[in-house]
Amino acid sequence: MKTAAGLSAELVARQRELASAVDRNDRLAWPPARVAAVDCAFPERGRLTRAAAVVVRFPDLVTESQAVAECPTRLPYTPGLLSFRELPAILAALARLPATPDVVLCDGQGIAHPRRFGVACHLGVETGLPSVGVGKSRLCGDHPGPGRTRGSAVALIDRGEEIGKVVRTRTGVRPLYVSIGHRVSLDRAVELVLACATRYRLPEPIRAADRLAAQSSATCSR
Repeated sequence: MKTAAGLSAELVARQRELASAVDRNDRLAWPPARVAAVDCAFPERGRLTRAAAVVVRFPDLVTESQAVAECPTRLPYTPGLLSFRELPAILAALARLPATPDVVLCDGQGIAHPRRFGVACHLGVETGLPSVGVGKSRLCGDHPGPGRTRGSAVALIDRGEEIGKVVRTRTGVRPLYVSIGHRVSLDRAVELVLACATRYRLPEPIRAADRLAAQSSATCSR
């Protein structure tokens, strides 16, 4: 049986291997017709992983479809390795949608990650879907404060590399950390996030996925 340290080392190595498959160029037709968002909750004291996927029309952001899936949580909480914990349920929820979205916003990091392989990258590489990381807090890197007005953005820099943008989606409200997931450029990712964040700090599809993950009880096969 692998030790916790041994398993973590294996997953770190896997991240480094998969990170080379991330496409940082625009492959997203603009404007997209359907924008999805995914988020996870961990009910039953973390024993279950519940993922929600919500699809909205773009640009009016009207909800078109949604799905939920629950799976047993197979890995402990380990910072920097969360995609391995969350992805099985996220993929199950996406598979339940009636149509494939054009792009997925992930409540988490893309390349703004120590090994440049956050959940948005993992999802994108696994599915081939364009994806964007939308982090509520900083995982790595440094930045000055963006301006106070909506739309202000500054570069997030780690070890001399720009790994994302720190974006103010509402005037005077804490910014978000936007980064490439897969097949979407950073400038396009920021444009999409701002277009979807019409009233609140978080983009509307992520807000909807967060609410759905917190309240639903649908299950997937165990």
